[in-house]
Amino acid sequence: MRAHRSPPDPTLAEAKATTRRVARTFALACRLLPAEVRDDVYRLYLVFRALDDAVDEGQPGAEARVEAVERWARGGAAQSREARVLAVVDARRPLPRRALLDFCRGMRDDLAERPVVTEEDLDTYCYRVAGTVGVTMAAVLGTRAPAERQAAALGMAMQRTNVLRDVEEDRVRGRVYLPQQTIERHRIEGPEGRERLVREQIARADALYDEGLAGVAKLACGRRAVRAAGVMYREILREIERDGYGRSRERVAVSRRRKLALAARHGVLAR
Repeated sequence: MRAHRSPPDPTLAEAKATTRRVARTFALACRLLPAEVRDDVYRLYLVFRALDDAVDEGQPGAEARVEAVERWARGGAAQSREARVLAVVDARRPLPRRALLDFCRGMRDDLAERPVVTEEDLDTYCYRVAGTVGVTMAAVLGTRAPAERQAAALGMAMQRTNVLRDVEEDRVRGRVYLPQQTIERHRIEGPEGRERLVREQIARADALYDEGLAGVAKLACGRRAVRAAGVMYREILREIERDGYGRSRERVAVSRRRKLALAARHGVLAR
């Protein structure tokens, strides 16, 4: 007799394809996840990415899609594709509603083009759009001790890395995520002022990576995958340093070979 096969899941197929296409570091790390949680992590990534892209690109109905997730997180019916995907995952692994609502607040910050004035503003924004993703992923992987703060810190570290890497791209889009007060303090008028600012921002991100990676041991499963994601993504900061602290204004990238070498060095790749 032939073994029974589940029917194809087009949403899962899209989630995998999206992760591999637009989140290469995350896709590499996902390979280290236990099979029983990997597909749900892909599904969650699709939800977060789809909402973020809808907001960033000004897609019609973006606000309504954010509102639909908010409604579901508050106990309402799942009335959008993103909410339905969340409901499917939640049925297996309860998701943190507060973190999801905070993520939606971050999406609304972008919809309103809320200015980032202080370092505290940037921390709040990074928590909402990325720290919440870390908290949600930790809930799916399970924890052996309270780890919400460290999970949020790792997500925030990655978002601060994005901010530094994408300064020029964001500027073209009319967005500035570096705090206005910090920019004014360093009086960026030449390469020296820019380097001082970038050094300071890298130090802030590194402190968050230290905190976040220290909490990986608290995860019930997926520790190798999360550590791999952290050490590989952190290398973007080192590339920015090698590039002269953004002096060239080119978007830096870490090669696949370099990522794998880093993961091996930190003992997170299986032999």
